[in-house]
Amino acid sequence: MAAALRSLLFVFFLILSKPLPSSSIPLSFSQYQTLVSLSHSLLHRVANLRADRGDDLGAARARIIARSIERGLGLGFWKLMWTLGWDYARNYAWSDTMSFEMLGAVSDLNELLRALGELTRVGSDRERVAWVTRNYGNVLRIAKALSGRLLKVFRQSGPLREVMETVQKEIVEGDLLKDCLELGGNDFKGLIQVLKDIALQYSTSTRTDL
Repeated sequence: MAAALRSLLFVFFLILSKPLPSSSIPLSFSQYQTLVSLSHSLLHRVANLRADRGDDLGAARARIIARSIERGLGLGFWKLMWTLGWDYARNYAWSDTMSFEMLGAVSDLNELLRALGELTRVGSDRERVAWVTRNYGNVLRIAKALSGRLLKVFRQSGPLREVMETVQKEIVEGDLLKDCLELGGNDFKGLIQVLKDIALQYSTSTRTDL
C-alpha cells in the first residue's frame, strides 16, 4: 500500500512540476485489467493452438511473450502508471511528429477493428480459414504499420518497449497475427478495441494541448 501511494504521489509530482496534457496517463484501472486479461487469454490460446499442431517451439515463444507482458503490463497498475508518467515526462513533450504517429495509430486500429468485425461474423471454421487466407496480407500490412508507429512513440527503453518489440518480432517472424486470426478474432478484437481507446485518448490530448 505504501509503495502504491509513493508511486501515485510521484506521478502527481511529475504532473505538477512539468505541464503535461490533461490525459498524459490515459489508462484507467478497468482498461488495465482488460488489457492484461485479454493479452493473457489470447497468448495462452495461441500457445495451445501451436502445441496442438506440434509446434512446440512456437508454443514456447507464445508463453515467453505472455511472461514478457507480465513484466511489462503485469507490473501492477500503480507501477505501470509510474512508468507511463515517467516516460511521458522525460520523452513525450509531444512533438508534431509524435502527434502524427498517434493519429496514424488510431487510423490503423480502426482498420484492424473493421477487419476483425468481418472475421467475427464468419460462421464456420472453413469460412474463417478462407477469410484469413483472403485477407491476411492486408491485416499484416496494417499490423506492421501500427507496431512501427507505436515503437516510434514509446521509444524509451524499458519493459513496455520490450513488450512491443517482442510482439512485433513474433508478428513478422512467427505468424503470431495469423494464429490470432485463426482463433476467431474475439479476444483479439477486444484487445485492439482497448488499445484504440487508449490511443484515441493520447491523440486527443495532443490535438488539444500542442
